[in-house]
Amino acid sequence: MYHRDRGGAGSVSSRSELVGGPVDRKRINDALDKHLQKSSPSTSRGKDKERLSVPSTSAGKSQLDSRPASLSKNKCSDGDMFTEEQNELVESAAEMLYGLIHVRYVLTSKGMAAMLEKYKNYDFGRCPRVYCCGQPCLPVGQSDIPRSSTVKIYCPKCEDIYYPRSKYQGNLDGAYFGTTFPHLFLMTYGHLKPQKATQSYVPRVFGFKLHKS
Repeated sequence: MYHRDRGGAGSVSSRSELVGGPVDRKRINDALDKHLQKSSPSTSRGKDKERLSVPSTSAGKSQLDSRPASLSKNKCSDGDMFTEEQNELVESAAEMLYGLIHVRYVLTSKGMAAMLEKYKNYDFGRCPRVYCCGQPCLPVGQSDIPRSSTVKIYCPKCEDIYYPRSKYQGNLDGAYFGTTFPHLFLMTYGHLKPQKATQSYVPRVFGFKLHKS
């Protein structure tokens, strides 16, 4: 059938060259087929794709995870650029800007409509004067210049101003409402303007009126 070479290193090459017979060829073909199936390009590529997909996903995930960290780091670094005094100045300037925008807004039609609802709900308080009988008031400023005075409440019945009872309202700058708002409001909604108070308090001593002098 075939000639065996019992030599050491040359035995493998002599076998491959001197193989003959159908049985041995079939075995060799089967062995080659198995070897090709194990090392086929499609299989190896599929495995390579699987291997590559894992690191690519993890890399993408790590990049996504690193983005918020970098953004938060930048935010922290930006916040650290300002001192505490500078932050207070920025907040104060932002508050003033909002107030100056607000004083213009309440003079518009939309602002008036919003303030009308608050006026009907007594959000600005009532007049503390007894003879005004709980007349709802409107906010007013004594000056249009910021930081001149705090906001006051204006009574359209006695036409006088008072300190608001709410501490929160009392801390607001009067310039954020201005000197124009309550009067323009009553001109816009004329039907809400009450009649001027005619009754006033008369001081007496033992039932007698005091002389004005």
